[in-house]
Amino acid sequence: MIRILPSAREDLAVGADFYETQAEGLGAYFLESLFGEIDKLHRYAGIHPIVFGYHRMLSERFPYAIYYLRDEDSTVVKAILDCRRDPEWIQARLGMQ
Repeated sequence: MIRILPSAREDLAVGADFYETQAEGLGAYFLESLFGEIDKLHRYAGIHPIVFGYHRMLSERFPYAIYYLRDEDSTVVKAILDCRRDPEWIQARLGMQ
């Protein structure tokens, strides 16, 4: 089971809004791409490196990372963040500082 926390859903909304301002339809493509990446966690959760205390899966099409935790029964997506952000900001956003 994959659970996307409200914080990660907000990250997706912010990213989609940003890309939609860049080109019409790009926001929807962003969401489609990132949800496709999240769906891959059904199969591949737990294989990604741990960064800032979370598994980090990099998006194939956008400069975004999906930060998640894995246990025996579920995968919890904590954040979906722009990799171009300051690493200190990312750590703070993940609650690491």
